[in-house]
Amino acid sequence: MTHNQAPATVLIAHPSAELYGSDRVLLETVQGLCEHGVTVVVALPSFGPLVTEIRARGGVADLCPTPVLRKEMLRPRGALKFSGDAVRGIPAGLRMLRSTRPDVVFVNTLTIPLWVVLGRLTGRSVVCHVHEGERSAPALMRRLLAAPLLLTHHVLVNSRFSLDVLAESFPSLRRKATVVYNGIVGPPQPGAAREHISGTARLLYIGRLSPRKGPAVALEALSILVGRGRDVRLDLVGSVFPGYEWFGDELTATVAADPAVRDRVSFHGFVSDVWPHAASSDIVIVPSQFDEPFGNTAVEAVLAARPAVVSATSGLLEAAAGYESIVSVNPGQPAAIADAVCAILDNWPHYRSCAVDDSALARARHAPPRYRDEVARLVSTVGAIPAPARDYRCPRPPKVEEAAPDGD
Repeated sequence: MTHNQAPATVLIAHPSAELYGSDRVLLETVQGLCEHGVTVVVALPSFGPLVTEIRARGGVADLCPTPVLRKEMLRPRGALKFSGDAVRGIPAGLRMLRSTRPDVVFVNTLTIPLWVVLGRLTGRSVVCHVHEGERSAPALMRRLLAAPLLLTHHVLVNSRFSLDVLAESFPSLRRKATVVYNGIVGPPQPGAAREHISGTARLLYIGRLSPRKGPAVALEALSILVGRGRDVRLDLVGSVFPGYEWFGDELTATVAADPAVRDRVSFHGFVSDVWPHAASSDIVIVPSQFDEPFGNTAVEAVLAARPAVVSATSGLLEAAAGYESIVSVNPGQPAAIADAVCAILDNWPHYRSCAVDDSALARARHAPPRYRDEVARLVSTVGAIPAPARDYRCPRPPKVEEAAPDGD
């Protein structure tokens, strides 16, 4: 296809229609490709708030059943559901490929491997954008998840940590992979935190309410802080994943059972615009207990010019690297989070000032225009898509090492 022919088409397969981390990154991918004259069709297994945002950026959202890898598929009922979804997904996917006739199939995450297979079987160029990186998962599971990438023409990875995890399974993937840091839209007008902490200090948790993300650890840290005589409260912005309602019930029961924090916690549920909550907060807490491929929430805290306490693990270390306003603590230790919050509050002018400086650095490092152009440029290497004329340069995080565990 030459540039004088009809515009190129990219079919993006995505596993959900919500507005969390990888969903928001998808929107930047859609916008970047559309800005370069590409026709973008997004295949979704269900409809949700993401659909309106895709259309607002010039893309087309269409429903297409597809099997999505979830942890519950390791159980008999989950495996049966996955098999049924695959039976429906194969003909549905082939119909969509015939109707859209894409130049490139862009598979967004490792959780929908069927699209990689269908793309190759129909002779399409296939790119996969990897948002996952779980080094703590069993080696066999990691190899099974990464295996479909061997069929792709190119792999985009959201962090060096995620790339290292993939390469531990298949070293050859390094030759076809490129690290592209997420483009993250910050608040329209980031403002410095309040100059003095007068009255209650306001802590903020943003993200999924799931065991691995650590909101229960944040609640424990809050209880410890109150026990130390600190006047603090915690706002939790986010909802549970379908099927994890039990965990949400556990969190609310924990709060109700602890008189020390009962009136100091607010659950706000899912909020599409988190910036008003960030603006009214003093410190953001990112208490993930397990591996994170990157750390969008940590970056969002920096973009909002708020000091943060972040688990020193996996991709979160990479996301937090180079920011003086972030205090890293070993995961799963509420007392360490409480200590870090106290350190920030006791040295508030320093951390407040550093957060303002870090915000400018984060805006350059994660500039959405930079991300959009990088993705469009990489997709152009495998499909009949004109490469962007612009070439953004921005500071990159320094290399980091995993934090050593605490001694006895």
